[in-house]
Amino acid sequence: MKRLALLLGAAALNLSGGSAAAPVQAAQKDWATTVTVTPEGGFRMGNPAAPVKVIEYGSMTCPHCATFTNSAKAPLAARVRTGKVSFEFRNMVLNGVDLTASLLARCAGPANFFKLTEELFATQDQWVGKITGLDQAQKERLLALPENQRLGGFAEAGGLMQIAARSGVAPQQGKACLADPAALERLGKMYEAAAALGVTGTPTFFVNGTKIHAHDWGELEPLIKKAGG
Repeated sequence: MKRLALLLGAAALNLSGGSAAAPVQAAQKDWATTVTVTPEGGFRMGNPAAPVKVIEYGSMTCPHCATFTNSAKAPLAARVRTGKVSFEFRNMVLNGVDLTASLLARCAGPANFFKLTEELFATQDQWVGKITGLDQAQKERLLALPENQRLGGFAEAGGLMQIAARSGVAPQQGKACLADPAALERLGKMYEAAAALGVTGTPTFFVNGTKIHAHDWGELEPLIKKAGG
C-alpha cells in the first residue's frame, strides 16, 4: 500500500394455414452482457461456470494493454458470448495516472466497467499525452497538491472526467470514487496479490489458473482454443 500511495427472439407465426407451427427454440443467453465483481476485485465478463477462464492483469497506462484490448475486444466477446469462456480484468496499478484512470473505470460498476475501460484504452494516447505534456511548472503544482486532491488534478489535466461521463460516471460521482479510501486499499491489495502470483508486468494473462506466455490476441487465441474455448 505504501508503494501504491506513492505512485499515486420472438416466436414465428405460421400463416400457411395447413401445417403445424415449428417449435420455438429458446434464445441463447448472451453471456457477454453478464459482468460481476469477483472476490479478488476484478471484473469478470461471462459465465461464472465457463470451462475456460481467462484473467488479464492490466494497467490503464500500459500501451501493450491498450493494443490488446483494441484488437481483442470483438473476437474475445464473441467467445465469451457462447458461455464457454469467461474474461476477467484485474487492475495492476503502476503509477498515479494509472491509479486515477483505474478508480474511474471501477466507479462505473459492473454495468459499464468494460465500456469505460475500452474507451480509456482507445483514447489512451490522448489523455496520457495531455498529462505528460504539461510543462514543468504545471507538473510541480500538480505534484504539490495534497494527496486527496492529486488524483483529481490528474483527472482534470487529462480530461478523464469527461471520458468517464460518457459511460455514466457523473463528475461528482467520479470525484467521490477518486477520494474513496476503501477503493484505494482494494487496488493496493490487488497489486500485492498480483505480485505474489509472479506478475511483474502488464499485460499478464492466466488461463485456468496458469500464467501463460502471451502478450497479444494472436498469441492468446490459440491457447484459449486449446483449452476448449
